[in-house]
Amino acid sequence: MPMLDMDQRALVLSVSQQWTRDAELGLKNLLLHRSRSLLTMLGMIFGVAAVVAMLSIGAGARQRVMAIIEQMGVHNLIIEAKETLEWQAHSKMRKLSPGLTVQDYRVILDDVSGVTASTPRKRLTPLKIIPKPQQEMPLVYGVNPSYQAITGLRLANGSFFNQKDEDSGAPVCVLGAAAKWGLFGSANALGEYVKVNEQWFRVLGVVDAQLSSDSPVAGAPAVDANNVIYIPLQSAFQRLEDSYSDVRDEIDGIYLQLGDSAGITEAGQVTRAILNSSHHGADDFSIIVPAELLAEQKRTEHLFSIVMVAIASISLLVGGIGIMNIMLASILERTREIGLRRAVGARQSDIVRQFVVEAMMISFAGGTIGVVLGFVISRAIAWLAGWSTIVTFSSIALAFLVSISVGLVFGIYPATKAARLDPVEAIRYE
Repeated sequence: MPMLDMDQRALVLSVSQQWTRDAELGLKNLLLHRSRSLLTMLGMIFGVAAVVAMLSIGAGARQRVMAIIEQMGVHNLIIEAKETLEWQAHSKMRKLSPGLTVQDYRVILDDVSGVTASTPRKRLTPLKIIPKPQQEMPLVYGVNPSYQAITGLRLANGSFFNQKDEDSGAPVCVLGAAAKWGLFGSANALGEYVKVNEQWFRVLGVVDAQLSSDSPVAGAPAVDANNVIYIPLQSAFQRLEDSYSDVRDEIDGIYLQLGDSAGITEAGQVTRAILNSSHHGADDFSIIVPAELLAEQKRTEHLFSIVMVAIASISLLVGGIGIMNIMLASILERTREIGLRRAVGARQSDIVRQFVVEAMMISFAGGTIGVVLGFVISRAIAWLAGWSTIVTFSSIALAFLVSISVGLVFGIYPATKAARLDPVEAIRYE
């Protein structure tokens, strides 16, 4: 990098001294009118705080949804039955379709290529459980041992049941984190027994806590993934009586895991065609492709970011108008000062710089306070509402950059107007 010569260094020093002097004058003027300066900043403060808090809520919600989708497995294909407990609606649907069945599962395995692991799922709601749950009644999932690998279940203690347990319909189970706590509290559950309806099941393991959604995600029902008891599928068929057996499908879910090179979208299309044919277009199922959901969520996130930028600009526009108004009022109060400065040799650029610096100082101070307030609001929302909020560096940078830009843009017009005042008329102004 070339060294600056003496003239260039002198120029840089002169410019820096001018900006420093204007900053000192601006700060002195703002402190001289503290109340007015604070009121001017309020629009900027609340605008920046609203932007930071709003973006933090959006970022937290998006991160949670994307984590849930990733937890489903980007190489998985999930089929969910659309069930109803209303007898009339069920009877009408069953005139067209037998519902989701094990036979559907077998046909799909025969016709869909690239499947590396799979399992049907039978979901049951027990009438009673011993020990008595301290919280909500857990659901029972009848699945194959491959369910653990497909869904990425991590065990906190013990082990998952194996294929031998599945083939024999063994009375064994694995507890979700919330189910274990609700049934046994802090005590060790391994080797203990859980009575589901009239059948006893021995606890083999406990699953680590998982993410859950309070609302349905793309056709998947809202279920507390931690409040579940997993048992072998054959045990569910042979040992448990479903109180709604007359209005339940044989199975209510199918999980398919495909290889890295398999066409998940094409597999979904083939699966849909198979089920539409066997179910005679009853539309009693939904197919979830987490990889497609993840891509769609990323597109939505990009669009959301654009919308947030627009909202941020509108929110901070109010603060910018307030800055311009106060700067125009300040020009009227300081007309004689401007005239005196021009009379002793100040150039128009000096006057412009002076008022632009003051406007940017208001924006900078308001933006800083707004960022802090926005962070506090975000934490308060997370604490009071229980929502997940994330204050990202990009949201702070966006709000701060827009606030400074607004101060600069809305400070130029008053500064230019002040610089164009006639020195003689300005001195005589009362």
